[in-house]
Amino acid sequence: MGSLSLTRASGRSSLPGLATVRVASRELFACARHAWLMRHDVLAPVLPRDAADGANVVVCLHGVMATAGVLRPLRLRLARSAHTATLSFPLGPGVAALAERLGDALALLHQDVRLHLVGHSLGGIVARYYAEHHGDARVVQTISLASPFAGVPNARLLGLPFARDIDPGSAILRALGRSSLAPGSLPHLSIVAANDALVPGAEAQALPGWEVRVVGECGHNTLLYHEGVMHWVEARVRELAHAAPAPAPQALLRSA
Repeated sequence: MGSLSLTRASGRSSLPGLATVRVASRELFACARHAWLMRHDVLAPVLPRDAADGANVVVCLHGVMATAGVLRPLRLRLARSAHTATLSFPLGPGVAALAERLGDALALLHQDVRLHLVGHSLGGIVARYYAEHHGDARVVQTISLASPFAGVPNARLLGLPFARDIDPGSAILRALGRSSLAPGSLPHLSIVAANDALVPGAEAQALPGWEVRVVGECGHNTLLYHEGVMHWVEARVRELAHAAPAPAPQALLRSA
């Protein structure tokens, strides 16, 4: 199992006031880009029908108040190294229900492809839950972008199933934290935003026991379009493109 390390990717140091303006401006632009892209890839999963035996498929999952369309820039970058897939989730269902929807879509892919699950925000939680609970031996690794593995304070007040699942101390988050530390657990990379106003703090966005990379002067949605983040994800997919699969997730859960 990989050890926890923090790698910071940031620009030159500057006055705190100017840095705050830069972060806010970038996040505002990212939110506008988010809104513009949301009209895409809503009605049906986007799947690579030509992904054959042994092909690497990167499955990208969006967060709350988004659609699969917001993942288009990331998918375009990753298409240089692998096939890509995605699907849009409705707002409301809990993590387990969303993982079921993910499983239904992935069942349409070839049984011998290699799956790399990449999720932004809630999508990262869904990706890891699916990897650990659905026994899909095709999953090679998971990667999260600004995902609230330590929960979002007072999320349960929203009253929706997904919000209860990401409330600090929820049963799902506790289980993910324990099982990620089990010997032989699937590899994971947490990429976190240093200036995330929704999920503040690197530790709050990190899956315990695995590598963490922190992007300086970066907000929650800005992270999704950050060039360095795209480079890290692409590099990690290439790194594990031919790695031996981890033990079956069911065995990991029993030993956790």
